[in-house]
Amino acid sequence: MNSASHRYLLCLLLACLAWPLALMAQEPEEPFDPWSKPVQRLTNLPHIYIDTFTGAAISSKTAYVYARMWYVDEYDIIQFFDSLSIRGRGNSTWSLAKKPYKLKFKEKTKLLGTGYAKAKKWTLLANHGDKTLLRNALTSLMGEQAGLPFNPAVKFVDLTLNGNYVGTYQFSDQVEVRAHRVKTNEQDYPLTEDSDISGGYLLESDGFKDFHTAPYWDAEEQRNLTPDGFYTTRDIPIRIHYPEAEELDPSQADYIHTFIQQFENILMGSDFADPERGYRQYVDSTTLANWYLCTEMTANIDGFFSTYFYKHRKDDRLYWGPLWDYDIAYSNDNRARGDTNDTSLQLMKDYGYGMLKEWIRRMWQDPWFAQLLYRRYVEMLDSGMEDYLNQKLDSLTQLIDASQQLNYQRWGISTRVLRERVLFSTYDQYIADLRTFLRRHLPYLKTAFAALLPEPPEPIDPVDPDDPEEDDTVVPAFPADSLCYYAISNAGTGTFIDLDEVTGEIWSQPRNAESESQQWQIIPLHNGYRWIVNRLTGYALNDPTEGNPTPTTLTGAHLNVVEPDSLDVRQQWDIVAQSDNAYNLINRFSHHGLNLSGGSSAPGAPILSYTNDERNATSNNRKWRIEEVGKVEPVDPDDPDNPSVGIADLSEVDYALAYDPQSGRLHFGSDDLAALTFPVRVYDRSGRLVRTFRASAGISLAALPRGLYIITWTAASRRHTVKLLR
Repeated sequence: MNSASHRYLLCLLLACLAWPLALMAQEPEEPFDPWSKPVQRLTNLPHIYIDTFTGAAISSKTAYVYARMWYVDEYDIIQFFDSLSIRGRGNSTWSLAKKPYKLKFKEKTKLLGTGYAKAKKWTLLANHGDKTLLRNALTSLMGEQAGLPFNPAVKFVDLTLNGNYVGTYQFSDQVEVRAHRVKTNEQDYPLTEDSDISGGYLLESDGFKDFHTAPYWDAEEQRNLTPDGFYTTRDIPIRIHYPEAEELDPSQADYIHTFIQQFENILMGSDFADPERGYRQYVDSTTLANWYLCTEMTANIDGFFSTYFYKHRKDDRLYWGPLWDYDIAYSNDNRARGDTNDTSLQLMKDYGYGMLKEWIRRMWQDPWFAQLLYRRYVEMLDSGMEDYLNQKLDSLTQLIDASQQLNYQRWGISTRVLRERVLFSTYDQYIADLRTFLRRHLPYLKTAFAALLPEPPEPIDPVDPDDPEEDDTVVPAFPADSLCYYAISNAGTGTFIDLDEVTGEIWSQPRNAESESQQWQIIPLHNGYRWIVNRLTGYALNDPTEGNPTPTTLTGAHLNVVEPDSLDVRQQWDIVAQSDNAYNLINRFSHHGLNLSGGSSAPGAPILSYTNDERNATSNNRKWRIEEVGKVEPVDPDDPDNPSVGIADLSEVDYALAYDPQSGRLHFGSDDLAALTFPVRVYDRSGRLVRTFRASAGISLAALPRGLYIITWTAASRRHTVKLLR
């Protein structure tokens, strides 16, 4: 054996000896009394104290260091955690003096209480490049208001590390598949012959390309791990976050790679804008619109550089979000884009960074996408998004005021540390700059989106009834008034859609003008679909079809009504006009049509989710007539059967909103109730539209679950928003 071989073996032996010694150096000394350490809050915020074993430095983004943690909450209750691990995290932010960290607890921990995850992995965001410290938190709250399913936790704390105070931090979630985080199907590990690998997957278009496309060689135990990322043919870098690299099977990696490539091929293909053959079948339009609009509202120039999305099992659509890493958004980046570095009057589809922008710009070539975004954005503005963000900014600024003062005593406030576009000498000036951005940017977006709408079609000449060659049989698209009730009857039998109150299933019954179970609200949604809600129960028409249906497969499910959720695609319907004053009702999820089974006129004939094809225009089983049967009667404020408790006194316009918690009745009171003709919308806390009614009428909320609701309306050019806890 030559000398080089001897030296290699000697180095290998020393490395093997050093490894257990390094681990031993991190072992805690015994005994240890956690309550001997004096810990307390320095401000109104909770305080986290972390001591690494032997005072070891946290110098790596990959190697964890063992540590102990004390958490002093808002009530000065102390929780102690032994033997957790901590390491660095972030990309460009890891190079800064005030560093972000990732924590891994020994056991799953529900540190933030009800409504938050019980998990081992958590993050401590430093927000060092954002002088307001609030951009990530404000974006998370924006996502919640927009209705995105998961938005990272917003919990501000003070942090002391190894005895040194290091500033204001945001304690938040790790983006991972888990309850109260990214909620999708967890896959089998290890896989079996019966495992369904169609979902779930958590993916990221990762501009940092922090993944492996070839087998690992970092260490012997990693030698056979499956590559956890890939590039599409358009060079889009896709990282697979779930299943995690250690559990990812080659078959799973191949499946999701093939799926994403198929999506990209269709998106970039000649039929990309076709409603059936194009890319729309591969995207969940609700999360796509909400995620994209939040990216534009924040002017996040890295919104397409790092983008999360996910896929469920037995579901061939991509769902978008969560929102993550927004500290350089809201015009907080000094890199020039065009002739300015101010993004207040810019669209990120034009000026943002990241390869995923190629997908987004292709979608903008589809008129449907432009219309979807414009409708949804107008709805967000009408729901008070700008006021909501400013109110949240008020409360967050007040919340961290004492803490940010300590933070900037430690770090200084007027020195650029990352890419801050402007520098000020006071914290209030940074907050004012953020407010100015919102005031300029949000109205600009409405104008910019409107300019991108497709040109309206040429006007159609009116029909001349005296011209025998004119066809006057074309029915216009159904003009739904969400404040009316409608009865829906079959074109062939004349029987009406009704429901079984016990089973919730939908049947055909003879007309009963007094029956509220045959009366439906038809509510237009922002994406062009309709939401059909039963007057008697408050529940929504639903297609329960399972699997991955097409217009002609997996047909025959018995339609029903379910608890209302306007974001549920099974509850969204397209109403398609035919030539004999009749309509087809087509479900968005299943692509099936509403069908009277066998065309039977017998009472109780089932109504099914059935084939959608060229026979829609000729088959009476599939055609329905819709007639208005009335409006909600106004509530008499003097009627003793309708007691009310005032929740908002708007004396300047001489009316008041009232809610009776016993009956669940929400209505307005006024000396001139008939004059209150404006529409009112009710949203749940996630941003779902759950009720619409005319102000003069009122509505029952008794069928809605307990919780927080937002009531909004516009009157006399003023927007009003009221919170209701029922």
